[in-house]
Amino acid sequence: QAQLVESGGGLVQAGGSLTLSCAASGSIFRINAMGWYRQAPGKQRELVARITRGANTNYADSVKGRFTISRDNVKNMVYLQMNSLKPEDTAVYYCNAQIDYLGTGRNRDTWGQGTQVTVSS
Repeated sequence: QAQLVESGGGLVQAGGSLTLSCAASGSIFRINAMGWYRQAPGKQRELVARITRGANTNYADSVKGRFTISRDNVKNMVYLQMNSLKPEDTAVYYCNAQIDYLGTGRNRDTWGQGTQVTVSS
């Protein structure tokens, strides 16, 4: 089982920026789609942004134009550049990866432990 480790969370004022990083390590044949999800207190976990291995992206409507997802397939990393942050972006952000561990074409859903992002007004 691979490990996903997020970093880059923290406290920022509204209008500020943060960049989240997620590194995958372990015995991995191929990482397919990667994404960022978030969960605010009392709310369900929601998709923020997703990127395929071929760099096709999709975003939640609430972050379009403010957040940018990218990845490095050599380093097995995914990033989330967050600009113009709002208090409603406050949440725990989780990295997700669809990992083919053995080269069989079967993806396994893998999650990081989460990193807190707090945006003050």
